[in-house]
This record gives sequence, C-alpha cells and structure tokens, in this order.
Amino acid sequence: MTERTTVERISDRELVATRIVNGPAHRVFEAWTKPELIMRWWAPASFGITFLSCETDVRVGGSYRYVFGHPAADQPMAFFGRYIEVTPPSRLVWTNEEEADGAVTTVTFEATEGGTRVVVRDLYPSRDALDAAIASGSTGAWPEQFAALDDLLSVPAHG
Repeated sequence: MTERTTVERISDRELVATRIVNGPAHRVFEAWTKPELIMRWWAPASFGITFLSCETDVRVGGSYRYVFGHPAADQPMAFFGRYIEVTPPSRLVWTNEEEADGAVTTVTFEATEGGTRVVVRDLYPSRDALDAAIASGSTGAWPEQFAALDDLLSVPAHG
C-alpha cells in the first residue's frame, strides 16, 4: 500500500487529489462526515488555523459550516456549502459557497486491498478561479490533511 498523495491539475478547471488511506471505506466516510472526527484531521497544522466549530447535516440538501481561527486574522474564517450527493460509504458531493467562484467538490471512497482509495475532485467554475485557488496555497494542504486522516484512522474505532 502506498501512503503517497498525488495532487494534479487535470484540466483548466479541475484539481484532483488521491491517496490510499489506512482504513475501511465506512470508517473513512465517517471521518469525512462526523464533526467530532472532521475536527481531528481536516485543519492542516502548518496553516496555523484552529477549528472553532464544525457543523454538518450530511444529506442531500443538507449543509455544512466549518469555522476556523488564525492568530493573524481579526475575524474567524467560515467555509460552508450544501451537500448535493450523499451515498454512504462511497461518495460525497458538496458546494463551496464562501466565495462566488467556489468549487464543487466530489469525494469518492473505494475499498482497496489494505485500505480505501480516496479521490477528491474540485471542479471550479473557471480557469481563473482554479488559478486563484492554487496561487493562494489553499490547494496544497492535501498531503498534510491525508497524513492526519491516516493518523486518525490508526486509532481503533470504539462503539
């Protein structure tokens, strides 16, 4: 099994991050949908941000809202949108509505030998929107986020 994360721009508007993570698809799906788990891996430590709150209503038409704090920011930063597709434990699709040119994110979870192949596809409304996201550095966190997800999944599930 590989622990390598790949992040590729596959078209003018689409960025794809892929990794095989150490856990069964149902557990990986839970880590992407339960606030108490999301808060343990989503925020990349190197960005210096702290989760302030995490709300999810994981159903078609449901919403999410992640709020972060940063020492250099006067105000918290909120990321939010709506779930378009929810197919446990294999697929999630959501909007990113904090900016007018936010991407639509599709995440698939596919069981593989020894883990789950996670593919994250961000489809931006334009080439300029993807260029701006890459320039901001916000698209570069996937290797660190996936490593944190692996760390979370290495702890046995209880319950």
